[in-house]
Amino acid sequence: MRAARICLSLMFCLPWHASAHETQPALLQIAEISQGKLQVLMKIPKSEGTLPRVTWPQDCRDAVPPERDDLLDAFLERRMLNCSLEQLQGQRIGIDGLQGMARDVLVRIAMPGNQEQIQFVRPGTPWFFVHGPRPWSSIIPEYLRHGIEHILFGADHLLFVLGLLLIVRGGWALIKTVTAFTLAHSITLAAATLGYAHIPAALLEVLIAMSILFLGPEIARTWHKETSITIRQPWLIAFLFGLLHGFGFAGAMIDAGLPRASLPTALLTFNIGVEIGQIGFVGLLLLLRRSFQGLQITWPMFIQRLPGYLVGSLGAFWTIQRTVFMFSGIK
Repeated sequence: MRAARICLSLMFCLPWHASAHETQPALLQIAEISQGKLQVLMKIPKSEGTLPRVTWPQDCRDAVPPERDDLLDAFLERRMLNCSLEQLQGQRIGIDGLQGMARDVLVRIAMPGNQEQIQFVRPGTPWFFVHGPRPWSSIIPEYLRHGIEHILFGADHLLFVLGLLLIVRGGWALIKTVTAFTLAHSITLAAATLGYAHIPAALLEVLIAMSILFLGPEIARTWHKETSITIRQPWLIAFLFGLLHGFGFAGAMIDAGLPRASLPTALLTFNIGVEIGQIGFVGLLLLLRRSFQGLQITWPMFIQRLPGYLVGSLGAFWTIQRTVFMFSGIK
């Protein structure tokens, strides 16, 4: 009972809603739809509080009043400017209010000839220059970084990986399990990003939470020396649920913006970033486990089982919470 109380306390100290899209950037899209007319779209997750304001050159003015929409999970603003991309060439465009944000803004500018200028604008340098398409190689590090951050700040993905590590025994079994999870989420990441498969976001988050909840009883079975298909073949469960988590990764990739001319490279780079973050997390857990073993500390049983209680409790909590949100239309 004491361990359960500790887990419940920890659960309510953590964020109430761990989302698969916690690190998605804000988005600023600019396109010249006719001579001297720019269409601008700004989208920002509601967690940031308000829309930042873009400072345009003085000769770029609104053709009509801006339209603002309050979506379930984001604020959206559409503008039509009496301006051209030629007027913006070489200009420094500021984004006021970005300094207080916790995420980047992805800027996509549609250029003539089906080309794009794509770059990430960080809170520390809240401006960008309109200079035309850049070589794809110049933004590979940005998509790599976005992939790393998405896995490391995605609490639900990390908790699922933690649950697998609490079940798996043996180095070879661990390699097979992590490889199966990687292969599975790579498949659905590509399929969803390319538009071949789709799961509604609210349902997806419920299913991801249920995958974490599923691991809770399986971890408990290992404590009592019981067995199940999950314990005997953890790679199979990792593969099946990895397909779900791949859709979660795809949501961040789609919201991050896809450069049409270099889509395969964008997918590969983002996925490599996800794998780097995942391997780093697994390596850290294994290092901590070995360090504690080396110290030869005898932990009380409730401390040893605390991570397992955490996986099961948070899995149950998120499953209930996200199911309520899904049916009530709350994000």
